Amino acid sequence: MISKFIDRGAEISLLEDEWKKEKGRLIVLYGRRRIGKTRLLMEFANTRRGIFYIAEQSSAQVQINGMKEKIADFLNDPLLKTLEIRDWEQLFGYLANNMPEERFYLIIDEFSYLIRSDVRVLSVLQKLWDTKFASSSSAFIVLSGSLLGLMSEKVLSYASPLYGRRTRDILLDALPFRNAREFVRMPVMEALQLYLIADGVPEYLLKAAEYSNLSEFLDKEFFSTNGYFYREPYFIISQEFKELKTYFSILNAIAYGHTKPTEIANFTGMKTRSIYPYLENLIRLGFIEREVSIFGSQKKGIYLIRDSIFDFWFNFVFKHREEIERGAFRLRRGEKDSYMGKKFERFARNRNELFQFLLPFEFEHIGRWWHKGEEIDIVAVNKGTKQIAFFEVKWGKLRYREAEKILTALRAKSELVKWRSGERRDYYGIIAGDIEDKEELRREGFLVADINGFIPQPL
Repeated sequence: MISKFIDRGAEISLLEDEWKKEKGRLIVLYGRRRIGKTRLLMEFANTRRGIFYIAEQSSAQVQINGMKEKIADFLNDPLLKTLEIRDWEQLFGYLANNMPEERFYLIIDEFSYLIRSDVRVLSVLQKLWDTKFASSSSAFIVLSGSLLGLMSEKVLSYASPLYGRRTRDILLDALPFRNAREFVRMPVMEALQLYLIADGVPEYLLKAAEYSNLSEFLDKEFFSTNGYFYREPYFIISQEFKELKTYFSILNAIAYGHTKPTEIANFTGMKTRSIYPYLENLIRLGFIEREVSIFGSQKKGIYLIRDSIFDFWFNFVFKHREEIERGAFRLRRGEKDSYMGKKFERFARNRNELFQFLLPFEFEHIGRWWHKGEEIDIVAVNKGTKQIAFFEVKWGKLRYREAEKILTALRAKSELVKWRSGERRDYYGIIAGDIEDKEELRREGFLVADINGFIPQPL
């Protein structure tokens, strides 16, 4: 298992810049579970002095006692250990009145658990920040949390007692593919498939690093009732929402291809107007996303599962749980390839550096296009110069003749896109896992890329 710290250079730099500034600093770090917040903070705190407290799901008094021990050790204060402290104001007030002159950190990891045990901790911190910590030259406070709903509502929102006090907030996102690859020793195609399934979530990648190939990882950790991921979404959703069955039904509907609000409502047995608050909550916490055709009406969006683990889990584990429970499930290659094709399309569409290299013009907008049953995987456009490029994305290996047929069909479909018909300049391209005779297609004027061309090989 890889133990070295991978990437996060931008986030470390942000924290270091805040550390060097004058007066008190209050940083809010948040992101989904398993994303690497604790490891990032440990890496930052490694060469500095301070208090690092990881909250748990327990009573407020247990939390107060645990943090009191940490503060007493940091201050080298045996008296504090003997004091009976019953509330947060006493504890943080003691720290504020005895803090050292030199810069120190107070990192509270899983801060959302403190809020759950006693929401008054927010008002206490607000009061002491305004009266003590903010004006000091030494206090460097980091509040980190994984419960995105709670962090958004209680810490970051306008209604929070801490609103306007934070000096920096950092949303920790998944690692890019170039860094995620460093966790595993798999061939490039298997590493890419793993990334399309697990995204760049460090803890998930560490689990995958225990295996030498993707197939064994999936069989042991997804398609086994004892697997690490077999109940993972249940745990994550139950931490965020009380109406577990409703949210699971909505996610299952989307995984089955019901992507419009009316379709989702019909699948779940709910009224369409009552589905929107649930969809908004899932979007706000990053589980799903709303997508609109690049030239379509904003009112006609569809909903897709954004979280990669949830997407794979609902498509394969939840859908086939009865077979898995009986030990009879086998992942069919055609089903897997079809799924990987959809994920690869999104992966390619989000790689701006690829299109900066491929396109003969600077694009202003990029997205998917669909209308009345027809679809084009990627459309990039510059409205100022009236240039537009159309791409088809294929997961597998393409022979030259197959690529030609796809490009011919793409040209015909592009005529259905009515944007500036007759005055625009059109380009056509194809992206795939591997493409035979790429240079010949390029000489014919097509924009062509395969994995060997836009994913760097390991050093």
